[in-house]
Amino acid sequence: MTSTVESTEQTQFLTFLLADEQYAVSILRVREIIEYDTVTRVPNMPASIRGVINLRGAVVPVIDLAVRFGLRESQVTKRTCVIIAEVEVGGERLVMGLMADAVSQVIGLPPADIEPPPAFGTRVRVDFLKGLGKIGKKFVLILDLDRALSTTDLLSVAVAQNVVLNPDGIGTQPAPAAN
Repeated sequence: MTSTVESTEQTQFLTFLLADEQYAVSILRVREIIEYDTVTRVPNMPASIRGVINLRGAVVPVIDLAVRFGLRESQVTKRTCVIIAEVEVGGERLVMGLMADAVSQVIGLPPADIEPPPAFGTRVRVDFLKGLGKIGKKFVLILDLDRALSTTDLLSVAVAQNVVLNPDGIGTQPAPAAN
């Protein structure tokens, strides 16, 4: 049995698969996980933006992280899902969908099991990583969502969709039509 002190020092991460690699994001950034369903493609969007979904009335962009990381476009399978996460852009919180090949589990990592990002050897740009989490003999790549999803890509979604942040800064809604 672990003590209360040990469990409070651990940080929890949601792990998921992407192009046969295991990644993790802070569980505090994850709102929910949904089944991959209808994604509406939007013309003139960067290749990494798969499209948008309607999440309980909110327009939520879906990012194909594989393309964002310079890999081949993800193939949709029965296990493909969308991780609904919060990302900070220009001081505001936006809700984004992250396309994943499959979600694995929630893990707790003490600070001693998190190494700095390596300067080489990953398929992801080093500045997109917060670190490497040690899980037994394996490592999981811990993503820095705010850096991995650049401001330029996110703002291009908002401009192309003609959407604005809700007053609470959480979702998006159509902007009022100009006369």
